[in-house]
Amino acid sequence: MAAGIYPYFLPLTGHEGTTVTLGDRELVMCGSNNYLGLTSDPRVRKAAADALDRYGPSCTGSRFLNGNLDLHDQLESELADFYGKPAAAVLSTGYQANLGTISALAGRGDVVFADRDAHASIVDGCLLSGAKHRRFRHNDARALDRGLAAVPAQAGKLVVVDGVYSMEGDLCALPEIVEVCERHGARLIVDDAHGLGVLDQGRGTCSHFGLTDRVDLITVTFSKSLASLGGAVVGDDDVIHYIKHHARSLIFSASATPASMAAALTALRILREEPWRPERAQQNADHLRAGLLSLGISPGESSTPVIPLRTRGVVDTLLLWRRLIDKGVYTNPVVPPAASPRLRLSLMATHTTEHLNRVLDALSDETAMFLRDGEPDATDELAELAELADSSAARP
Repeated sequence: MAAGIYPYFLPLTGHEGTTVTLGDRELVMCGSNNYLGLTSDPRVRKAAADALDRYGPSCTGSRFLNGNLDLHDQLESELADFYGKPAAAVLSTGYQANLGTISALAGRGDVVFADRDAHASIVDGCLLSGAKHRRFRHNDARALDRGLAAVPAQAGKLVVVDGVYSMEGDLCALPEIVEVCERHGARLIVDDAHGLGVLDQGRGTCSHFGLTDRVDLITVTFSKSLASLGGAVVGDDDVIHYIKHHARSLIFSASATPASMAAALTALRILREEPWRPERAQQNADHLRAGLLSLGISPGESSTPVIPLRTRGVVDTLLLWRRLIDKGVYTNPVVPPAASPRLRLSLMATHTTEHLNRVLDALSDETAMFLRDGEPDATDELAELAELADSSAARP
């Protein structure tokens, strides 16, 4: 099995949302963040094509200079309205939204606290800012409380969390974290990349908890529910204005392409018009979680369309991934240092019951030896790792 278990940079030759083509085989896609199933929606595709025809393939400049289109401004306006915030700033990626926002707002003399499971873009934004960077135990508001209490009164305090955590699929303990931030006078940013389009008719984690007005800034990406590429931050007018003029990832990057902006704008409008999509994505996730539990497989703390399947180790992760590929199911293998070994499943509103049952059938046949039985033999695992290293360029 060592040959063919390198799982990264696989060239897909066809992509129709719920299914993809790998080589000459069609697989059920359970690794995509296309939560609303809009990447294959003809309205989104037409909007992207029309924008390409009208504006060309690139803006060939930063938004700060010559690369700002009416599409960027329109998307900002509609995002702000969607979230009930005064303003928004659109950046070229979700990664850049976090990187630019955090590094623009925090600096020397400030302290930034981030959840231990926060996305890499949050960590990198903290490092780039020059502020002191503190991590607190995942979703532990009391640990955050203790950390903030130790910060000198004159220091600026910023807290950054994910709304939905990308590796576990669990929700941020936002009510408790908001209370702690308010008690200590700390500003709060919620990265809702995996909450947009999923929770509370798509408005995300802050709206789900009824706390949008008590969160200072919300960052999002367009590469998941909005079927495109790009990112944004929404908040108060003066803060967004400051970010637009100080975020290096905005000022010194070429602006997002016209096709990407048109696709995201159209997807946002569809989300607002078709609330069944977030509901269906959650229903599909509930269906799969129930099926996993019936097989004796834990879905962890997931309450969203992101579902982790923890494995016993790196080799087990890769072997299970390959066996599921052979059964016609595409999943995402995750190994350290990104997270503890697991397969990450992501579900879409457009998955059918037949798709989900195919996934469960594949797991029922192949999962026990990787997820439920005793510990692996250490000697065998070392031998398998050596074989894996020798075959690192192999492809299925």
